[in-house]
Amino acid sequence: MDPIREAHLSEPGLLVIDVAGFDDDTVFAFQAAIARLWGTSTAVHTTRDAGQPGVRLRMYTDLCQVLGEASPPEPEQTAT
Repeated sequence: MDPIREAHLSEPGLLVIDVAGFDDDTVFAFQAAIARLWGTSTAVHTTRDAGQPGVRLRMYTDLCQVLGEASPPEPEQTAT
């Protein structure tokens, strides 16, 4: 992967997350979990290092941009 540059982290709350996993499904599931909570620039493809097992993915996350709870909404109450 390319080195992380100062411009990537120009203000507090910005993260660069490099993820390594067994396969695309694994790293994309991790990315989706993070993107449900915080503003995240999502990747559309992974990279592979020659001669190394697994895949890598880089994502950019803004912890100041909270998107809300990841849990499902509460069921509606019905009148009885």
